[in-house]
Amino acid sequence: MLENLINTVVPVIIHILEAMGIFIIFVGAIKAFYKYIRGFFHEEEISIKVDFAKALTVALEFKLAGEILKTVIVRTLDEMYILAAIIILRAVLAFVIHWEIKSEETVHKSSE
Repeated sequence: MLENLINTVVPVIIHILEAMGIFIIFVGAIKAFYKYIRGFFHEEEISIKVDFAKALTVALEFKLAGEILKTVIVRTLDEMYILAAIIILRAVLAFVIHWEIKSEETVHKSSE
């Protein structure tokens, strides 16, 4: 009974988490594009890259949470290998984006 409940509820939660990640990417992209267009017409300094990278990092965290939940419903070792590779890839992406944010903020602060 508990296994049936898990197999029913967990995929729904996974889809919700992944949809949240997609939504965050979409909103972050729209905001970055808006700031880009606004900066194109008004000569003001806007940290588009940092803001968009932060949105991508948050979105990756939601997507990573969904992948971690998938470990609960994995049935074969092959699925686990694929899932582990996806989790590692997303964690590396989050680390690289976080590193880029820090370096961009450092450059931005030193130019002030």
